[in-house]
Amino acid sequence: MDGIQIYELKRMDLRGATVIDGFPSVGLVSSIVANYLINALNLTQIGIMDSLYFPTVALVRDGQPMNPVRIYAGPKLEGSDQIVVFISEFQPPPNLIKGIAATVLDWAEDARCNLLVCPEGLIVDNDGGDDDRQMEVYGIGSTEKSMNMLRDNHVTIFEEGVITGVAGVLLNEGKKRDFDVITLLSEAHPDYPDARAAARVIETIDKLLLHTELDAQPLY
Repeated sequence: MDGIQIYELKRMDLRGATVIDGFPSVGLVSSIVANYLINALNLTQIGIMDSLYFPTVALVRDGQPMNPVRIYAGPKLEGSDQIVVFISEFQPPPNLIKGIAATVLDWAEDARCNLLVCPEGLIVDNDGGDDDRQMEVYGIGSTEKSMNMLRDNHVTIFEEGVITGVAGVLLNEGKKRDFDVITLLSEAHPDYPDARAAARVIETIDKLLLHTELDAQPLY
């Protein structure tokens, strides 16, 4: 999209890598997942996404200025997928969502990444229910290959509903371009950051991609 660019700060071979969408969602599930993966896997910042339409702010951490939308990645490890994470400190307004999603997918295709995963919160009506009951993670894929990946790993298929925001557009774009996109939906509370919902998605990502037994227990 005109006005949205990705700038690479460090070159890295990302052929065959999996990209994680960390743009904020219901219960901030995607943001929590993205931050956890960056820290747990010790990922390195390799780029930024920028636009004239993004907030005019600089985050400062450890004495370093940081763009509000950043890209992190790690090296290829034997027996585990190489991971790339997009993380955003702001929720994109509706007029930017399609452009952001198209830019992410264009970049992933150019880098020859294989898969894009979108962690999402799923609002459920739990009035009078048990907050401690076992919540489920659902999945939906843009292609038959991605759907089979979910079935092979015993992820319950999301049969009917609405997925909004960057994740929804990425699913549609993935189907249009025949690019593998998976959205993982965890039942989440819409009114506050839901770390437990994020933990369930992290465990599913570990099962699908990493096979490293990530410890998500601190988030419960």
